[in-house]
Amino acid sequence: MDWDRAFAWLHTTLGMPPLAAQQAKAVRTALTERVTVLTGGPGTGKSTTLRAVVTLARAKRRRVILTAPTGRAAKRMAELTGREAKTIHRLLKLQPGGDAFFNEDNPLPADLVVVDEASMLDITLCNTLLKAIEPGTHLLLVGDVDQLPSVGPGNVLRDVIESGAVPVVRLTHVFRQAEQSAIVRNAHRINHGEMPHWGRDIRDFAVLRLPDGPDSAEQAAARITELILERLPRAYGLAPEEIQVLSPMNRGPAGTRRLNELLQEALNPAAAGKPEVRAAGRLIRTGDRLIALRNNYQLEVFNGDLAYVRAVDPIEQRFQLALDDGRTVEVPFAQADEFSHAFAISVHRAQGSEFRAVVMPLLTAHYLMLQRNLLYTAITRARELVVLVAQPKAIAMAVHNDRIARRYTALAERLRALE
Repeated sequence: MDWDRAFAWLHTTLGMPPLAAQQAKAVRTALTERVTVLTGGPGTGKSTTLRAVVTLARAKRRRVILTAPTGRAAKRMAELTGREAKTIHRLLKLQPGGDAFFNEDNPLPADLVVVDEASMLDITLCNTLLKAIEPGTHLLLVGDVDQLPSVGPGNVLRDVIESGAVPVVRLTHVFRQAEQSAIVRNAHRINHGEMPHWGRDIRDFAVLRLPDGPDSAEQAAARITELILERLPRAYGLAPEEIQVLSPMNRGPAGTRRLNELLQEALNPAAAGKPEVRAAGRLIRTGDRLIALRNNYQLEVFNGDLAYVRAVDPIEQRFQLALDDGRTVEVPFAQADEFSHAFAISVHRAQGSEFRAVVMPLLTAHYLMLQRNLLYTAITRARELVVLVAQPKAIAMAVHNDRIARRYTALAERLRALE
């Protein structure tokens, strides 16, 4: 391939911005090497690079498959590239018990498989995916290795990078347009162990200070409710459903469980003519925001999928969910334990998702979870606004704690042994 002509065509014909040297290297590597890793922080051009790879591969009439671990990530991938993207579970047509329609005996019909948000890949899902990729097919793993590792076992992206067995392109240059975002600047500051900047002259990154004391968690919960219901809609024109609350923990007065109770009452209170049901220990009513807690292969609803309750039918004993990927499914009341409210979710469950605005409590009481990669992951979920309802001491604790919980895997060693 004449790379200079190809890159010029992307720019002059398709109107894509000129590729920086690192981006051009990533594109060449992805289209010439069997396995490639593309990593980098926010604002470094991963999305543009990914789009260039897919566009050039399609121009050469290569069969390209796009996939991601979550529905929201797959939807963003499709919007970026203009091509269909599926979750890995739906792509492989995984069945109960873990069996997949596509496997080593029935591989995916692809010349290039691109996996976005690869930091979320656990070892089991990755193994199932790799079995479905036949020899000769190119594989591109795209993700931010500095985010939290997968919820499931293993640390696939980091292990692959550290093995040195495959080419890795790490984008480090933050583009000028991205530098205008305090979210991007602060994400990189946090990743380098520096405190984020905030103040009156910074509009897209704010900190509401909380005092030290035994009531700080209750104060955080009250302020978050006020922010979602009144202050942010008034100041930024945000609808409450465009604001996602993330918390480091599930328990406690500022944990996801208590916040969901408060936010449900504030944002979707009981009303005459609004059906509701108590199932699996929680009150579910029409208009509630839910998140899937496990994989349901029959409904094709997978762990981390977000949805709104469109209807509750007490006669048929089921509720109707409108999923973020556009589908609608009917869920029996008996399966309500497969879902939780999602007005507030944990940072771990937010991986692979992107929201217009993020609000997050950060308290010294969260000390068990105050790690740099958790705070980094949380603020990079936001496109336009981050508000930390926090004790400054807790922010400092998270920023300065770069200890990553050790995951004992042998993947990197096994990959080295293959060389």
